[in-house]
Amino acid sequence: MSDTSSHRLRLASWNIRAGLGTDLRRDALRAISGISALKADIVALQEADFRMGRRPTALPKESLIDHTGLCPVQLAENDVSLGWHGVAVLAKPHIKAVDIHRLPLPGLEPRGASVVDFDIGLRVVAVHLGLLRRDRRAQLGHIREYLDDLEWMPTVMMGDFNEWHQSKGFERLDGFTVLAPGGRTYPSRLPVAPLDRFAHNDCCTVHPLPVPRSPSGPKASDHLPILVEVEIHNKAGHAQMPPEERVTPSHLA
Repeated sequence: MSDTSSHRLRLASWNIRAGLGTDLRRDALRAISGISALKADIVALQEADFRMGRRPTALPKESLIDHTGLCPVQLAENDVSLGWHGVAVLAKPHIKAVDIHRLPLPGLEPRGASVVDFDIGLRVVAVHLGLLRRDRRAQLGHIREYLDDLEWMPTVMMGDFNEWHQSKGFERLDGFTVLAPGGRTYPSRLPVAPLDRFAHNDCCTVHPLPVPRSPSGPKASDHLPILVEVEIHNKAGHAQMPPEERVTPSHLA
């Protein structure tokens, strides 16, 4: 990345419910069409794999690549899953993953976060947090501590945070700004809760974008997707301070 410019990307996140729509009909191509409509450079998916057995993907990989132009980051530890703990990350072919961290998370139910460093100088943390607030707080604290041990770089966390409250539950994300760019995203037919969010550190700026409207009728998932434009700041354009040198006035939505 140049020291005299910034880089802009479209990032999206969507809990696709393993392709199960609000009509209770499982339609992988409908979900893939929704992903394609986002026109994003990097996408984080939750519930991209089925829960049982070896957790096979809910989306045919060849159809996904052909229809969206996005390639799955190699998070799966087998040859049938799209992601890890159901969380998948897709990226345009020219955006390469150079480092991958699979982070098991604490809590009553199995959860995991995927940390992906891309060659464009951006770290993406894809999450699907637990159903209990005490678990979510512990999970965010665990992620935050893990990130502190890595090289400091522009970082965006995105996914299904499963937090219904507008501001509570994010206390462990010191140094991050938490956004709900799509507003209320669940349930998709009549949204009442901002479960899906982005969080970013001060090495990048995030601008919410409107999500393309789907045709009237059943939705492809019980969650709505969220979409932002991220501007990655270089060292000349923005101070990339390590965590111990930063003071964050607010991290609430």
